[in-house]
Amino acid sequence: MPRKGMRSICFNPKTPSLSISRYGTATSSSPSSQRTTPASTPTRRQSLFPDSMMDQMIESAAVLIMKWDPESSSYAKVTSLFYESKVEAQQFIHCVNDLQKAMHFLVTEDSSSEKLILCQSLMQVAMKRLQKEFYQILSMNRAYLDPESVSTTRSSRASTRSSTSDYDDDGGATTDDEIRVASDSISEVEQVSSVAMDELKSIAECMISAGYAKECISIYKVIRKSIIDEGIYRMGVEKLSSSQINKTDWDVIEMRIKNWLDAVKISMRTLFNGERILCDHVFSASDSIRESCFLDISKEGALLLFGFPELVAKSKKTPEKMFRILDMYNSIFENWPEIEAIFSYESTAVVRTQAFNSLVKLAEFVQAVLSDFESTIQKDSSKSVPAQGGGVHRLTIYVMNYLSLLADYSNILIDIFRDWTRPTNFSIPESFFDSSDSEDSPAPAMSLRVAWLILVLLCKLDGKAKQYNDVSLRYLFLANNLQHVIVKVRTSNLQYLLGEEWASKQETIVKQFAETYEELGWGHVITALKETNNNQTAVMTPGEAKTVFRNFNSSFEEAYRKQRASVVPNQKLRDEIKVSLARKVVSSYKEFYETHRSRVGNEENEIRCYVKYTPEDVANYLSDLFFGVSESESSSASSSPSSSPRWRHWRIL
Repeated sequence: MPRKGMRSICFNPKTPSLSISRYGTATSSSPSSQRTTPASTPTRRQSLFPDSMMDQMIESAAVLIMKWDPESSSYAKVTSLFYESKVEAQQFIHCVNDLQKAMHFLVTEDSSSEKLILCQSLMQVAMKRLQKEFYQILSMNRAYLDPESVSTTRSSRASTRSSTSDYDDDGGATTDDEIRVASDSISEVEQVSSVAMDELKSIAECMISAGYAKECISIYKVIRKSIIDEGIYRMGVEKLSSSQINKTDWDVIEMRIKNWLDAVKISMRTLFNGERILCDHVFSASDSIRESCFLDISKEGALLLFGFPELVAKSKKTPEKMFRILDMYNSIFENWPEIEAIFSYESTAVVRTQAFNSLVKLAEFVQAVLSDFESTIQKDSSKSVPAQGGGVHRLTIYVMNYLSLLADYSNILIDIFRDWTRPTNFSIPESFFDSSDSEDSPAPAMSLRVAWLILVLLCKLDGKAKQYNDVSLRYLFLANNLQHVIVKVRTSNLQYLLGEEWASKQETIVKQFAETYEELGWGHVITALKETNNNQTAVMTPGEAKTVFRNFNSSFEEAYRKQRASVVPNQKLRDEIKVSLARKVVSSYKEFYETHRSRVGNEENEIRCYVKYTPEDVANYLSDLFFGVSESESSSASSSPSSSPRWRHWRIL
């Protein structure tokens, strides 16, 4: 809501708009004043300003203005008008406004009259006083006019409005008691900030209307720009060049990025926001002045702030930089509405452009690094040592850790890859990832990108599996690594990019790998027992029973020796394989054991020569598998399971 007071006096629509320069020269901007005859104008003016009223107005203004002339009074030289008495400060502003009106009148009467010359002299003294007051208020209240206090004060003013700069058309001034009562509902800091803002506004409007805008603006820009520049510096944002960034260690740049992320939050919430609020308030009388002031005060600091990400994005592209780059992208992306609102002027479009250019460069960095990441997977040396015991390969761990961290930025990545176009050689089999239903998905492009990277990884793992001489271990390796992929997907935001159907389909493949491993690693043990148990019609002789037990001992020990070093890190998969083996091996052996053990012989020593393991022993051995063994244990182990520490413990029991 427009406020009554000085603006209604200085720009009263009932009087022609005469622009009085600081030297008393008048120009009319009102067409009606140009059409008015010289004879009619003085008559109408005289009715508004009789000589007695004019003299009284000038005399009253002269008394108060000269009282505060620092050149003629030592008291005025060391004392602040606005600090000493708010009421008298309001009266001073009112006198200057009256003086301005008198000059409007006198310039049309006689531009060389003594009264006009006196008014000009008084106006110069008054402007020097107001310049001094304007500077003092800005300087002495830096702590209360900091951007955070200004931002807080703005919200408080919505419900409680300080009246220190409200002037009625009749010249009535607000008393100190009224000011105090109006400010009771806000904090001390907010109160001081609000009063200072209104005092600056009243002085600025008065000086601008009197033709002293240049002096007022100059003081304001110097003091307020220093606050912005100091704030940016204290937040750790410094001017750097591309060459400096390229020569600096990434750890140092990463620390600078952390400082920058904090700086953006503070700058958008308080620093630039508070400065825009203050500038708009103080220079509300002129749209062009407040725009010019805010531009000169904030441009350099804002360009420095929003130019930093672009410089980092132009540095060497490596995967470890990805997440800090995404942090910077996210920071600008989230603060974009504030950037557009604070730097909404046409003259500050350069700041918006810089922020947008940084977004573009950061997005290009992310896309390039992701392409390089794919190449890194494909170029991983196939001659590297395979994972011990068919466990999870280091490449699988690295890639899935990286992708799961990337998935935490899925919303940002969706935006970056929204317009991504698939390369001509980019083709994902529908059996691996069905993208036909992803048209309605908010992130089909990013989902395809992630699915493709995982497919590249799995293809690479197929090649690495061939490094194992034991074919069964190849399938255990594939099962372990695919299981690790699934777990990472299910326990991260990757699940939202790939979907439950994809994870379930991969679990089926893991089971197939595990079954193949069991068949290749333990098939000869299982087959021998099944064939014997299935042949129930034939009566087995003691010799045949001894042969079967002897063959089982040999095949079981051989399988155990080969698989003893095998590893299944995932507990769920480990338990599933153990249960499956127990069901196939232990059950078959138990059936044969209970049926034919007595046929081997009557003496205990004779039985032990052929029946080395009870069904419980076999079960215990199987439960001991898939934890892996160290190289020293593996080299010192004998070919027999009975050398196992756990075996000796169980035998004693």
